Amino acid sequence: MRSCISAPSSESPTFGRRFYFVCPSPFERTRRAAKGEIPLVQIFVRDNNVDQALKALKKKMQREGSFREMKRHVHFEKPSEKRARQKAEAIRRARKLARKRAQREGLLPAPKPRVPGAGR
Repeated sequence: MRSCISAPSSESPTFGRRFYFVCPSPFERTRRAAKGEIPLVQIFVRDNNVDQALKALKKKMQREGSFREMKRHVHFEKPSEKRARQKAEAIRRARKLARKRAQREGLLPAPKPRVPGAGR
């Protein structure tokens, strides 16, 4: 899966400041194309700091699960493997929902707050 980076034309008033990254999987791209949606992730480059923009892009893609999906499409997944994976994901989601519900009701202690930079 290739990532595409395109910049606006030089006539655009925001030339050099905005990039559009298109990184959906082939399946997602065809599904969205059939619906007429345009799959774009928009990242703003501030002060010509491309490293910061790439970091933000990676974070967005990680949150959306794009990397996981791209890895999954590298090799063919048998239907039985797909069912097993989907079942495991559903169980994981149900357990997470039950854990969150128990925390809200006070049956489990709240998670410890994360301290940025700790553990490094």
